[in-house]
Amino acid sequence: MGEKMSPRKRREDERSIQSKEPKAINLQKEVGLFSGICIIVGTIIGSGIFISPKSVLSNTGSVGPCLIVWAACGILATLGALCFAELGTMITKSGGEYAYLMEAFGPIPAYLFSWVVMMVMKPSSLSIICLTFSEYVCAAFYSGCEPPKVVIKCLAAAAILLIITVNALSVRLGRYVQNFFTAAKMVIVAIIIIGGLVFLAQGNVKNFENSFAGTPPSVGGIGLAFYNGLWAYNGWNQLNYVTEELRNPCRNLPLAIIIGIPLVTVCYILMNVSYFTVMTPTELLQSQAVAVTFGDRVLYPASWIVPLFVAFSTIGAANGSCFTAGRIIYVAGREGHMLRVLSYISVRRLTPAPAIIFYGVIATIYIIPGDINSLVNYFSFAAWLFYGMTIVGLVVMRFTKKNQGRPIKVPIFIPILVTLVSVFLVLAPIISNPAWEYLYCVLFILSGLIFYFLFVYCKFGWAQKISKPVTMYLQMLMEVVPPEKVPE
Repeated sequence: MGEKMSPRKRREDERSIQSKEPKAINLQKEVGLFSGICIIVGTIIGSGIFISPKSVLSNTGSVGPCLIVWAACGILATLGALCFAELGTMITKSGGEYAYLMEAFGPIPAYLFSWVVMMVMKPSSLSIICLTFSEYVCAAFYSGCEPPKVVIKCLAAAAILLIITVNALSVRLGRYVQNFFTAAKMVIVAIIIIGGLVFLAQGNVKNFENSFAGTPPSVGGIGLAFYNGLWAYNGWNQLNYVTEELRNPCRNLPLAIIIGIPLVTVCYILMNVSYFTVMTPTELLQSQAVAVTFGDRVLYPASWIVPLFVAFSTIGAANGSCFTAGRIIYVAGREGHMLRVLSYISVRRLTPAPAIIFYGVIATIYIIPGDINSLVNYFSFAAWLFYGMTIVGLVVMRFTKKNQGRPIKVPIFIPILVTLVSVFLVLAPIISNPAWEYLYCVLFILSGLIFYFLFVYCKFGWAQKISKPVTMYLQMLMEVVPPEKVPE
């Protein structure tokens, strides 16, 4: 028989164990105003501005409407972000649309948003960005021939692994990487703008004559042009995903939006002006990579600078996407809409490591198929469906949560206008060019209801028996624990 422990000894051991426990395991407020601006600018300026000009021009038909669409996309992104600023300062939870839909309409719309975003939109977007990065890097080593697909995919997978590792290790490290790549991409933006303005000052204005000549664009064409333009602005709502890690969000969130998005809009318009200064509309449409063609004509023999900095731009956008997307998965897991372990935080690193790793695994899987661009195009209308629902939620909460504090309150006509534009962007491409893929997309969204009722609403015992040991094993393997404080 072992020696019986005295009450005094037992109390001392309990106090010793309690003293070793961490006081609080929560995400830390590491993001300031400058880093917030870098997240917005760095996530928006990715590969879009180097690819989308051709698609916007092909759908508008001439230079004048093309520039108007780029400016209108920037205004729309700014108005939408201001609505999100009101939501973000009123509901100070991370997760963006997920948190706002949960507050406005309840768990089902929020779950469907998390289902679509986590399983298709965010991971596929990351994989496309990393594939673009890989193609630009490989092009430097395979001059005059097309790089092997296997090499491109392996390098893209390595880029995803690197980004996931950086963001899982440290919030501060991820922030420093984002700030560096944002500065790098602003260098190539400045080079393109200054090069174009120099050519413009030399009298190269021929391409701007009769800017509105030609066949007027159709309603469907305008909708598709907005889709392509807004894809280049994708990221305007990214800062709302990390509200819990933002210092003084009531001040820094709206300031970062007001500074960041207009800055990107001005850069995009000036970059398109630069493109048209050097290339005719026909040449721009025939270009495989608009920025590379610009570099060959303006910067030769230093044209290699363009693909190098475009690679920096894409990897910076991928890092920003990973930094924010991991927080959606983290919040969904915290609400019980995903495996609980996805809401756990690393004890050593204070990062949502399980959520980030899960995101990286799904993104890596999307690299395997040959072409996923068409899939993402059809899901773009789903993105604006949820954006519209979120803005409608803002209007609804003006009546259902009248007494809730609102440090920022935008005029009511702004969310109404953004909602109407969202409806147009959802319906216009479907009406002008109906396709079965849109129906498949809707069916996929609704299929999330099956998983919701099976694993969230009903919570079958057999599912709990499987998930509990898996959660315990992963918790010990990754040294993660549940967050101790959930923001109200």
